[in-house]
Amino acid sequence: MFGTISQEIEVNVPASQAWELYGTLQLAKLAAEQPNSVIDRVEVVQGDGKVGSWNHPQHSFFTRSGAVEGGYLDVGFTLYRVQFEVIEKGKELCITRSTIEYDLKEDSAANASMVSIQMLVTLMEAAANYLTNKNT
Repeated sequence: MFGTISQEIEVNVPASQAWELYGTLQLAKLAAEQPNSVIDRVEVVQGDGKVGSWNHPQHSFFTRSGAVEGGYLDVGFTLYRVQFEVIEKGKELCITRSTIEYDLKEDSAANASMVSIQMLVTLMEAAANYLTNKNT
């Protein structure tokens, strides 16, 4: 059973400035600093933490990460991937979008109710506040 959910937020900063946060481990560090955060540390398994691409035709940046062991994979998910995008909307305006893609084994389909975008929305809101306060 495949599913996807997403949410987006407008941010009053240039896309390139938002990407400086979203395209690095700085976003995870910001998440760890938030009250009641479920993130207590960031560990890079492979690479330098600067994942992502610049896509000129759409003027957007994106980064993806996924579960590689434990957690969701232990309860029947065969895929659990989070993607962040920063989309240029104007010179001083961009959209940040979070998307969760997941796939479940048929006998674990009831676990789809575990998937929630709310934690990512909270993170995007914190990132938007950080970016706009930094920009003023």
